[in-house]
Amino acid sequence: MPATTPPPSTATVPVYDAILALAFIGDLSMGRATDQSPRTGWLAAALARAAGGSAQDAMAAQLVSLLRWSGCTANAAGIGELLGDDVAAREQLMALTLPPLSEEVKAQMPEMAQIHCEVAGDIARMLALGSQVERSLRHVFEHYDGGGQPDHLRGEAVPDTVYVAALASDLEILSRAHGLERALQMIAGRAGRIYPQALADLATQHAADWLEQLRVLDAEGRLIEPDATLRGQEVALELIADVIDLKLPWMAGYSRQTASLAQALAARLGLDATKGQCIYRAGLIHGIGRAALPNALWNTAGPLASADWERVRLVPYWTRRAAQHTPSLTAEAELASYVYERLDGSGYFRSLDAAAIPTERRVLAVAAAWTALCARRPWREALSAETATELLQAEATKGRLDPVIVDALLVEIGGQPSRQAARAQSVLSDRETDVLRRISLGESNKEVARALAISPSTVRTHVESIFRKLECSTRAAATLKAFTLGVL
Repeated sequence: MPATTPPPSTATVPVYDAILALAFIGDLSMGRATDQSPRTGWLAAALARAAGGSAQDAMAAQLVSLLRWSGCTANAAGIGELLGDDVAAREQLMALTLPPLSEEVKAQMPEMAQIHCEVAGDIARMLALGSQVERSLRHVFEHYDGGGQPDHLRGEAVPDTVYVAALASDLEILSRAHGLERALQMIAGRAGRIYPQALADLATQHAADWLEQLRVLDAEGRLIEPDATLRGQEVALELIADVIDLKLPWMAGYSRQTASLAQALAARLGLDATKGQCIYRAGLIHGIGRAALPNALWNTAGPLASADWERVRLVPYWTRRAAQHTPSLTAEAELASYVYERLDGSGYFRSLDAAAIPTERRVLAVAAAWTALCARRPWREALSAETATELLQAEATKGRLDPVIVDALLVEIGGQPSRQAARAQSVLSDRETDVLRRISLGESNKEVARALAISPSTVRTHVESIFRKLECSTRAAATLKAFTLGVL
């Protein structure tokens, strides 16, 4: 059972749309085509049926395939430290083109798998997808021969759905990267190790027909049909925001803060409640496109190279494209994609001027700018309110941000209670909450110890207590659960 009851959400989304949004984020994180997970889901369902599975087995295989990469943001920082470009390395890993890993890197990969699997499993639990899907995601990188991660399970100890999803993923990715003939050869070489030989033989038998069916269904827009049992079920949209922010530890809570501030600002400006709610929802998802870029780029101090800036300019584009995969978020994704536009035309990705940027788009831009200025970054501490105010007002003076909205924000900020006072009742002590807040932002035990004037061993004791109370074993999972439960 969860450690506390989650606070009521002020925004919800159909569960299946949340799954598709998470699949989209996962595909961006993997450097894959944005239809990779839906295509894999269809193939997995077909393979499960061909193997004699029930309708429930087929749907579980589809859901596991859609959420297979939902833990990618959680270990992006670690993968980036080990392999450099976390996005490109994952793309090469799945296409089987990644150069051999050093023994030192290999030794740390089980930890990366543990982080990924724990967060993916927790997401399945939050979405109430059932034990079959949740257990499969918690073991999604296990292999038939016991050589997988994180627990080195083998044979029948691994859920069949894991094998089905892995094989469907190989068929989809390898056929695109190498052509069908070579893909089938590579699958044959992995049979008996990654997944059972009989399952690989079955996939090989049907591969050409299935890929042709996929081509037709994709062209007709009928790639994925929602599970009837999920229709009508809703989940907090804040979950999507939290998964987005896990990619960069120093951005924990950023999307929630931006959304809440934007909604409060909309109300202060007299916008109606419907527009305010849309602004809030857009604030939650405005960072979806961030998953497409490697952590090393986001951690860069100082001006970016022109080529890197071109990649950054595509971030809101990818956020807008998410709407194609999540019908109930179309309006929000469209609004969110304007967050970096500026009134003088210097913004991105459209480079629009004031005439094409109505009030709600201006509100979100100002809220996001303020939240970023007041947050810590790897190359600087959080700016003081005075410094952030000066910088925001300078942007208004230069004609980039709306001065009326900037003034309204400064009035709003002056009247807001602190986040600490607004925090929900927690099972954690105040000191544990202080520690969790800092580790959620990527600080090491030594950094936390220095900041809180306690010993590293005391920090370690608090972290162990936090994990026990929140029922998790990794910092990423603790961060996700803490925001979901209102602990932070």
